Amino acid sequence: MIGSVPRATQKAFLAGLTEAELVALPNLFEFWALDHQTPPGGEWRTWTILGGRGAGKTRAGAEWVRAMVEGPKPLDAGLVRQVALVGETMDQARELMVFGDSGIMACAPSDRRPDWQAGRRMLVWPNGAEAQVLSAHDPDALRGRQFEALWADELAKWKRAQEAWDMLQFGLRLGDDPRACVTTTPRRSALLEGLLQRNSTVMTHAPTQANRANLAASFIAEVVARYGGTQLGRQEIAGELLSEIEGALWSFEMIQRAEQVPKLDRIVVAIDPPATATAQADACGIVVAGVAMAGPVQDWRAVVLEDASVAGLKPLGWAEVAVAAFHRHGADRLVAEVNQGGDMVEDVLRQVDPLLPYRGVRASRGKVARAEPVAALYEQGRVSHVAGLDQLEDQMVQMTSGGYAGRGSPDRVDALVWALHDLMIAPAAAWRNPQIRTL
Repeated sequence: MIGSVPRATQKAFLAGLTEAELVALPNLFEFWALDHQTPPGGEWRTWTILGGRGAGKTRAGAEWVRAMVEGPKPLDAGLVRQVALVGETMDQARELMVFGDSGIMACAPSDRRPDWQAGRRMLVWPNGAEAQVLSAHDPDALRGRQFEALWADELAKWKRAQEAWDMLQFGLRLGDDPRACVTTTPRRSALLEGLLQRNSTVMTHAPTQANRANLAASFIAEVVARYGGTQLGRQEIAGELLSEIEGALWSFEMIQRAEQVPKLDRIVVAIDPPATATAQADACGIVVAGVAMAGPVQDWRAVVLEDASVAGLKPLGWAEVAVAAFHRHGADRLVAEVNQGGDMVEDVLRQVDPLLPYRGVRASRGKVARAEPVAALYEQGRVSHVAGLDQLEDQMVQMTSGGYAGRGSPDRVDALVWALHDLMIAPAAAWRNPQIRTL
């Protein structure tokens, strides 16, 4: 790059440019781009850019969209006319991908800057190309869309990632060579890992430090000092995808996908309430699961139907969510851990539904000891998941024999364990020894 050559060489290069070339130079991203910001050659359908915080992923995505829609002159047609810009939420897509410091509007030259049509949530370029801004939060809203190019930002954070990605793949169908660019900080995600394993996917990668010329030196020094060498640092700074944790009770390979939900004989909703009764408390784990009880207990099969966990709600709020899930699935029972909340848990649930079939459960062993027999059910192939449980699955693969390796509390996993204990572990224990009733 010109930035790495001697000063005299730089001056000579610039002196040889015409005035028009000098004016255009800042907008020629292919001249300034780092290696990981440049699309690989060859045939591919998805280009995935993995990088640490501040590595220049957003700029790369925005410039890729520019390269796809812009022609040689402002009114000339580009390679594509229909683009989808998809973020985790509509606000994030608009504020980061469109109007962010490294977003499309900031990168566009003045004679090619698109017009933002707020009512349509759309960018329209002078040459007629259009980019629809969409949210991954509601996968059903993505049905019926069609486009030639897709930029998906922070894919590994999407709450209903698999469902949203599937809908987008059906829409990526126009033109001779429809392609997608995915920009994301790597997080454990079944979707991301599966995407990277596809032959049609290419990947570039860079740590935060690769873009140090555009970052404050104090920022890099601080995050490296605080997080260097940690798992969080490897993910958020080095941009590594940590697919396996030593001693993990679950792996993504152990989690089978339920292509079709069988007839279920029992369904339960399990709650792992937060330790404190405030809106700032940890998330409340709420998981719905059912069991098909054909044959002896050792032949039963369970399906995890929904992760309805919520954060930031007071007790009455999460109780309403749990009871709504109970009725939505026609559940037979709601079980809740009462080690922290005691009678308050039942009291608040009965404020929502006085006739709720409820059972409080009290943990007599640690989280790992409770989780291990449930993990064994997965090893035996006796539990499957419906699609869309990415956040729960991300917590599961961070649950190890030495404890939880993720941040915060494994609230979703705790609720999962309680649900499958009630459906599978407790009946099996009672079958072997009727006096066993606690976990």
